[in-house]
Amino acid sequence: MRPTGKLHLGHLVGALGNWVKLQDEYLCFYMIADWHALMSEYEDPGGMSENSYEMVRDFVAAGLDPDKAVIFVQSHVPEHLELAMVFSDITPLAWVERCPTYKEQLREIKGRELTTYGFLGYPVLQAADIAVYRANSVPVGVDQVPHLELTREIIRRFNGLYKKELFPEPAPLLTKTAKLLGLDNRKMSKSYGNFISLSDAPEMIEKKVAQMITDPQRIKLNDKGHPDICNVFSYFSTFADGDTKKDAREWCEGASIGCTECKRRLAKILIDNLEPIRVRRAKISDADVKDILVRGAGKAKAAAAETMSEVKRLINFV
Repeated sequence: MRPTGKLHLGHLVGALGNWVKLQDEYLCFYMIADWHALMSEYEDPGGMSENSYEMVRDFVAAGLDPDKAVIFVQSHVPEHLELAMVFSDITPLAWVERCPTYKEQLREIKGRELTTYGFLGYPVLQAADIAVYRANSVPVGVDQVPHLELTREIIRRFNGLYKKELFPEPAPLLTKTAKLLGLDNRKMSKSYGNFISLSDAPEMIEKKVAQMITDPQRIKLNDKGHPDICNVFSYFSTFADGDTKKDAREWCEGASIGCTECKRRLAKILIDNLEPIRVRRAKISDADVKDILVRGAGKAKAAAAETMSEVKRLINFV
């Protein structure tokens, strides 16, 4: 994840919850991608260090265990950039130009100059992030599979050029995750500010939920609602237990309570869901974070250095 701001509910249901499960099944490397963040934040990188520390707090508070998984900052392991340089030499320009995520980001992110050499080449660095640990699997959603295929193509090209199967072709570890819209019904995004952070205080959660857009077809209190088109109900579906989810549908369809009361009840559910994370988060000091990152960088660098030693031998560097 890129340290460009606070982690939010979308990160929790879209990635972190799954990462917690994976750490018991695989040797996992969880990276704070500061070089990737710099590609879009290079004009104002002032918050990068603080955001990285806050991200570690969110990781651990959400359930990641630094004794099970490797948690580290990308720039603390220089082998990422070394391998990215090698990969950039063998990757045809047309491969990165066709990347769908690159085109999407150029359309969506306004107010920043992203037509740069670095931003165009970020999939190559991402391929290096994966390959430097000789990863067998990468957890992705279905929409990210084409992007992972570029990594596989680069790896095939490297292995073919240098006549050695050094890198395995990483398989997509498809994960079914909940899709949450932002509080304003747009895509949840740090740039839109339409999210609830994992670190938000209860009163902030109440304030944000109160501003959520509800069923546009429900005008009066006694109008029957349509939960399947209401963003508030989608949050009930994700965070409430089965009985409460059923109740929420009946409240809406039967117009037994108004949208204001419905949002008040949702806020309480979200507060209760995030309470364990807030409690754990408050106990994590800067010294704890520094220790986690030092240990993580040591483990990551040991694995990455072994890979780069073999790469340099294959490309005839001494």
